[in-house]
Amino acid sequence: MPHDRAATGVLPETIAGMSALAERFDGFVLDQWGVLHNGVHPYPGAIDCLQRLRVAGKKVVIVTNSGRRSDVNQGIMARLGFAEYLYDQMITAGEDARRALERREDPFYATLGQRCYVISRDDDHSVLEGVGLTFATDVESADFLFVIGMDSPRRLLADYENLLADAVARGLPLICANPDFTRVTTSGTTEAPGVLARRYAELGGRVCWHGKPHRPIYESCLRALGLPASRVVAVGDSVDHDIVGAATVNIASAMIAGGIHAEALGIAWGGTPSSMAQQRFFASATARPRFLAPAFTWSGPPS
Repeated sequence: MPHDRAATGVLPETIAGMSALAERFDGFVLDQWGVLHNGVHPYPGAIDCLQRLRVAGKKVVIVTNSGRRSDVNQGIMARLGFAEYLYDQMITAGEDARRALERREDPFYATLGQRCYVISRDDDHSVLEGVGLTFATDVESADFLFVIGMDSPRRLLADYENLLADAVARGLPLICANPDFTRVTTSGTTEAPGVLARRYAELGGRVCWHGKPHRPIYESCLRALGLPASRVVAVGDSVDHDIVGAATVNIASAMIAGGIHAEALGIAWGGTPSSMAQQRFFASATARPRFLAPAFTWSGPPS
């Protein structure tokens, strides 16, 4: 059984920062939202930490459940101050889904039609441009659904219920190109597109998932790094995505406590949860990381 599965009561090893991991691993698979930035600003110390990893000769792949293409995410990272030299490759769930649609090698994709109803933020279809699809304006004229994003917090899961029910009634398959259930914002957390796909499955619909925690995207990360699994660590803030995902390919994982689970752990960003808080949290968690760090910094949160 992979070491990161929540099979024992042993708590993760608490580390001050990524310098402790640089001593043990050569490759880093990094989440971005909740680890490197909050969508608006880099977290204090995150850029410095990446620079130190690169100076130390470490390979870095950023993997994200973003439904957008890799180059779009690279542009977002650059605007936030994360230059491309700070990592080797950006791998996105959206790019993964696009490739599957282009190739249509998987049995799920082989029978799909060309008329696609897209659910996204701000009506963004860019990840599907050039694939040869027709964008349907309603589910009645669609062959399948493609979920890239959702307009949360303006529109939440309940606001999509009728649309999802109608699509299930028509037997439409759904492709989820962003399986996150929650996302971090400057004012807290809100629902993310994964809740739509999960609800669709609950209603009886067929769903094909891309991104974390599903095995294919982690296999892509290992290929990009060119390292054995034993020399790689995944750093993320979501148990259900980053920690479970790392376990699917048997690589070590480190959880950033000050990310999406900060409130459940009883801390603010940069805090270290007490042993009691950790015991309560991990008792019901779907997986358990090998390491726990307060933030993605080199040697501890900046004072």
